[in-house]
Amino acid sequence: MQKKSVVNEAEMIRLGARLQLLESQTTLSRERLIKLYKEMKGCSPPKGMLPFSTDWFLTWQPNIHSSIFYNIYKFMVDYADVSGIQAIIKAYGLYLQQVTDENADPEAEPVLSLTRAWTLVRFVESKMLTLKGCNCCGGQFIVNTYDLNQQYVCNLCHVPSRAGKTKKAKELSYKLVSMTA
Repeated sequence: MQKKSVVNEAEMIRLGARLQLLESQTTLSRERLIKLYKEMKGCSPPKGMLPFSTDWFLTWQPNIHSSIFYNIYKFMVDYADVSGIQAIIKAYGLYLQQVTDENADPEAEPVLSLTRAWTLVRFVESKMLTLKGCNCCGGQFIVNTYDLNQQYVCNLCHVPSRAGKTKKAKELSYKLVSMTA
């Protein structure tokens, strides 16, 4: 059995864990978790249901981020002798180091939240999602277990035509152009 402490809860709150994740991974009461959350974040924890669809992990940008996280997580479990929520926390911290841009807005949310990362691990463990190698680059990517994936090509090798055409991407490109002018 893994030793639990308030340090683990504090780290999960710092990384943005939702209350349902905290409740499932700790022995603290809901009331104590809410007080700890308010003390650390200065506001109440977000309300609402946790995501329960595998579809989010399969769209182009979330799939890339989910695949990066899950490959780090798998390495931690296989080679670093870490498991459970500790492996998720450590892998998520490493994921954030890899995807955080020092020039980006400090208020910007990462594509993959800690709660979604935890959900992803649960989906893979329940065999709803799995890793599949790309036939082009050889990287391991998250795919639906029950899809036909024999000739799988990842979203990096075959970028969808609408990729990067969001309002946020337009704003970023406008900022970059104005900075160079």
